[in-house]
Amino acid sequence: MNEKVKYTVKADDFSHAGDVSGKVRDWMKKLPIDAEAVRRAAIALYEGEINMIIHSNGGEIDVEVSDRCITMTLSDRGPGIPDVDLATQEGYSTAGESARSMGFGAGMGFASMKKHTDYMMIDSRKGIGTTITMKIYF
Repeated sequence: MNEKVKYTVKADDFSHAGDVSGKVRDWMKKLPIDAEAVRRAAIALYEGEINMIIHSNGGEIDVEVSDRCITMTLSDRGPGIPDVDLATQEGYSTAGESARSMGFGAGMGFASMKKHTDYMMIDSRKGIGTTITMKIYF
């Protein structure tokens, strides 16, 4: 099995927050994947999608399902993350007041992404953007 999907995420598009992760979850439910792996992927992807909406200038989400692995790659055109170690600390957030007023930006996104995946790598470059790769084995 080798199935792929790709979606675009727009910056500041809070009215569609969660749409991509929901579509990917529904797509994966039709594949021969363990339900727990689908649940974990949907949670991690949702958190990443929200981060893209809040912090970037938009980007793409690619999901590939192979025989025993879900690989999710989130690539944005944002400002980059100045200090990845600090940004991944539970509770740390640089979200603005508008995102916080809608209930986003609590600083739990990266912690939740890491908790629900078997592998997570963040490659961030100032002024270029951030690419996050997450994997779940099933």
